[in-house]
Amino acid sequence: MEPVNILDARNNLSQLVTAAGNGEEVVIAKRGTPVVRLIPVAPPERSAAGAARWFTTNPAPTRPTASPAELDERIARERADWE
Repeated sequence: MEPVNILDARNNLSQLVTAAGNGEEVVIAKRGTPVVRLIPVAPPERSAAGAARWFTTNPAPTRPTASPAELDERIARERADWE
């Protein structure tokens, strides 16, 4: 692809980004002098194993064994201890 001047690059940025993402070389020039090259960014590496590992070290909370009344009483006691 021929170098694109800054004004044309600004007006056609979406198309230029798409072209660069598809592997085309996109060069932006200022007054005919090449200044920058658009290149695609490598996608971040995602691993399902990372999420699975997080869930094994951070298990979901279990249901409370106390009744709602017992929980309310426990919360009230803990709040009273703050003061």
